[in-house]
Amino acid sequence: MTALARRTLVTSIAGLPLAAILADPRLAALAADTLETVSVTTPGGRKESADAYVFAVPHQALLDVLPEEAKQWEPALGKIAGIGASPITGVHFWFDRKVMSEPFLTMVDTTTQWIFNKTALYGTNNGSGEKGQYLQLVISASYDLLQKPRQEIIDLCLKEVREFLPEAREAKLVKATVIKEAAATFSPQPGVDLLRPKQETRIARMVLAGDWTDTGWPATMEGAVRSGYLAAEALLRQAGTPKRLLQADLAPDGLVRMLF
Repeated sequence: MTALARRTLVTSIAGLPLAAILADPRLAALAADTLETVSVTTPGGRKESADAYVFAVPHQALLDVLPEEAKQWEPALGKIAGIGASPITGVHFWFDRKVMSEPFLTMVDTTTQWIFNKTALYGTNNGSGEKGQYLQLVISASYDLLQKPRQEIIDLCLKEVREFLPEAREAKLVKATVIKEAAATFSPQPGVDLLRPKQETRIARMVLAGDWTDTGWPATMEGAVRSGYLAAEALLRQAGTPKRLLQADLAPDGLVRMLF
């Protein structure tokens, strides 16, 4: 099996005894001998069994360890391959002076979509100097940027920032960097909700977590948190101690209240 990056197997949840957390971030194989029997094998050949398994991994990573039998027993697992991935690009600028007062801004009809004032949000200049400012630009679904050289992306985004932030026009760019995440989130293509599996599977003691599972929300950090609550609820049901953990949505306010 292909080694899986940044992977942890957690065999318990809050309210249930902690059995083990595997420090080794890789899984060599997942065995599902029957609908009632699940185990994992580490790259060192050690077979691990537990009361329950939470697979909190990207959907592409889960496919690497799923045996074909599991997809037959749980048809929803076979649909995961149809879920695409969407890239996000982060562009980081450090200026020699303050160029922005707002905590964040949204830009329209530009490559740059969001500007976050990291100095204001985190109270640090992060290497931009005593009077400097650190901004992070975020570009979702950045397919067009994946093959572009980093300097070209920096030049493009710097031009947009200076068009929208007058104070940036005279400021010196101290340093800049670009971080591309080719598979940052699942792709919200039409019909994707039909492919997103529930957290609880037909394979006993095996549950899923991740923003790509069926959370009722799009690919967001909040959606990932919801998946964790739902996975925990599934384990508690299986343990015979059902409990609702999912937090209620915030009441709409402001413009949202007017729209909905």
